[in-house]
Amino acid sequence: MQITSSIEKYRCGIFRVTEDEANDPSGFQIKRSIIRHPGSAVVMPIDEKGRVLLVRQFRLPAQKYLWEIPAGKIDEGENAFQAAQRELGEETGLAAKAWKELVTFYPSPGYVEEKMTIFVATDLTQGEAHNMDDERIDCRWFTPEEVEDAIRTGEIQDAKTLIGWLMAGSGANGNRQ
Repeated sequence: MQITSSIEKYRCGIFRVTEDEANDPSGFQIKRSIIRHPGSAVVMPIDEKGRVLLVRQFRLPAQKYLWEIPAGKIDEGENAFQAAQRELGEETGLAAKAWKELVTFYPSPGYVEEKMTIFVATDLTQGEAHNMDDERIDCRWFTPEEVEDAIRTGEIQDAKTLIGWLMAGSGANGNRQ
């Protein structure tokens, strides 16, 4: 692929927006507005009882509270694993001794550059959470049955959480209990 034109239209602390023109590998010309994002690290904390820790916060674009697995933007100079470790501590106060990369995916590749990597975190110890100033996060442990019920009833609608749960249950991490 060859980008023939890229004009930045907007920039903030989380992402930027460009208007791009490119030729795909076959030579077909594409024009898109693209949200440029450095990527996100996502963590599925699983305790010794097989429960999953979910966080609940108000999501303005969805206009409601959502239950999700912890996640956050990969900061400059970090890789996905380092960001996952940082985010787990910031949002939940947890630290993990055992980590496994579960899956990497693009949540909306039609117009968003962001790539998400989900990790499973186990052998957990509790510390103190350090939420950002604009975050109000509630944490709760869910049994596998409670997660399944919350997915069936629509209480869990977050894509990264659904994908993480699906992949963990498919044996991708080899040990969802």
